[in-house]
Amino acid sequence: MPKDAAADELRVKPHTKVRLRDWDTAWAGTKELRHLKGDQLKQEAREILQRNLQRLSEAQDLLWASDQYALLFVLQGMDAAGKDGLIKHVMSGVNPQGCEVTSFKRPTDEDLQHSFLWRCTRHLPARGRIGIFNRSYYEDVLVVRVHPEWLERQHLKPGRSLWRQRYEDINNFERHLTRNRTVIRKFFLHVSRKEQKRRLLERLDNPAKHWKFSESDLAERAYWNDYMEAFEDALSATSTKHAPWYIIPADDKWVARALVSEILADAICDLDLEFPQPTQEQLAGIRKAKRLLEA
Repeated sequence: MPKDAAADELRVKPHTKVRLRDWDTAWAGTKELRHLKGDQLKQEAREILQRNLQRLSEAQDLLWASDQYALLFVLQGMDAAGKDGLIKHVMSGVNPQGCEVTSFKRPTDEDLQHSFLWRCTRHLPARGRIGIFNRSYYEDVLVVRVHPEWLERQHLKPGRSLWRQRYEDINNFERHLTRNRTVIRKFFLHVSRKEQKRRLLERLDNPAKHWKFSESDLAERAYWNDYMEAFEDALSATSTKHAPWYIIPADDKWVARALVSEILADAICDLDLEFPQPTQEQLAGIRKAKRLLEA
């Protein structure tokens, strides 16, 4: 996959208005993929993913050894958009000791006693590590916007001024993180309503997937248009040069995985990191250790 060929088209440019109906949920992305269909498309996307996993594994080694930067990977999308599967496949090639996944569910009573950013700050990755947020602080301008009654427990009133303030808080928060060497990449898995329906029906038809089904999935599907509007406003307001959003076509899971793996690998490789060079004292210790082992 040519570097940045797809990423530039998927990135939300700062200060632009997003209209999700203009973004193709089935877009294949690259010259390698766009003319393929069915099993051929899946096979080619899987091969691209495997190449990217090798790059990502090597990049993670550099990230860990150099101890200069952290990588925060934010993932949002509608139910059945493929978030869990994407994490499973894209991060399968990294060292689990240097990677942590945090899934954010409904906030607890303790969470609600703090700022909406509080519960996420406790799970930010340290230098040298990759942190994955499966949902994130963006839930507070997405699901909370669709269900403003949830603000009652925080003694807040919904309204455009509240969402504007939260967008501003998010932008300032992410700017602070990048100034302190946390690289941020944010992905919205853009799945069509038709494809979501197919996947939900698959969960119902397959006993092995019954555990994935929740009645709330159908309840939230009824708010589809409200969610699309909330996503459009959030993507438009919070995609910045230092913390960009990428709208990932997610009707084909393997294409989505290939695209995200490419962008993540590039994010680390673009840091131009090097393995730390040993000091003269360390080199002397290495030579001494080698002599002792050889003896």
